Amino acid sequence: MIKVGIVGGTGYTGVELLRLLAQHPEAEVVVITSRAEAGKPVTELFPNLRGHYSLVFSEPSVESLSACDLVFFATPHGVAQAMMKSLYDSGVRVIDLSADFRIRNIDTWEHWYGQKHGCPELVEKAVYGLPEVNREAIKNTQLVACPGCYPTSVQLGFLPLLENGLVDPQTLIANSASGISGAGRQAKVGLLLAEASDSFSAYGVAGHRHLPEIEQGLQGFQQAGDAPAKVTFVPHLLPTIRGIHSTLYATLKGDAGDLQALYEQRYASEPFVDVLPKGMFPQTRTVKSTNMCRLSILEPQERGTVVVMSVIDNLTKGASGQGVQNMNIMFGLNETLGLTAPAILP
Repeated sequence: MIKVGIVGGTGYTGVELLRLLAQHPEAEVVVITSRAEAGKPVTELFPNLRGHYSLVFSEPSVESLSACDLVFFATPHGVAQAMMKSLYDSGVRVIDLSADFRIRNIDTWEHWYGQKHGCPELVEKAVYGLPEVNREAIKNTQLVACPGCYPTSVQLGFLPLLENGLVDPQTLIANSASGISGAGRQAKVGLLLAEASDSFSAYGVAGHRHLPEIEQGLQGFQQAGDAPAKVTFVPHLLPTIRGIHSTLYATLKGDAGDLQALYEQRYASEPFVDVLPKGMFPQTRTVKSTNMCRLSILEPQERGTVVVMSVIDNLTKGASGQGVQNMNIMFGLNETLGLTAPAILP
């Protein structure tokens, strides 16, 4: 049984992680930390977990966390850096759901996140936890940087096109929309029901901090000799709780052949990527609470622009579910363990 610790278990990714691990046959949460809620039972904050946990939130401590086999950080950026060196040196394996170790270039990270990086020496040791690309490296690493939600949907959508050099990599467009839970469990006027409901709006148009992560990932699986991938990334706020829908556009270099077959072949052995039949388009509700990414691809009117549609649940495949998928890989378990429940409908 894998002994799991969770740092920062009071946010949406934290409770999603608790929900998934509650029924995982090979994992047991033994420590969950929160400075603000220390001493409070987990089920007092999250009544949906009654009958599954008897844990109490505790102050984060390297001593208690290093006694675990694996520690998840479900914290805002900047938090994991402070404890990571001590935990790493203790030999515990770590999956960071925040952005602290995703971006390789320290200057780039500091520019987009507006602070000095507190643990730059471990950035190169971290493996970017996108299993569809880095599965073998994930198996043997001690530290996984779990991808962001938007970057997961965008990278899985563009991946087969860039791997095969079929599109102009410098004219990529990602038009993405996320449910409100993507902003975290915090009080903001713009996220109130009366403000966000019955509305649809763009944000971060001039620059969103997921952009460098997206471009870094795309450039990592391009063909040698291709110009570095550049993306016009425009995120939007959906008046829903969960889910991301990314509509991706790219200019074909020429005749790309059967794009439907290309995507079906690329993802044929991937348990959490579902390429829909030609003419069927993905909906966010079909992945709600699941670790699945659903894709469709077409070239409208055969005018040289390829369109890919990608949907995920931002809290599951976009965060905690992908974290559990990485845990399964790291510990040599069946990759799908604890992650096979179908989507919730309606």
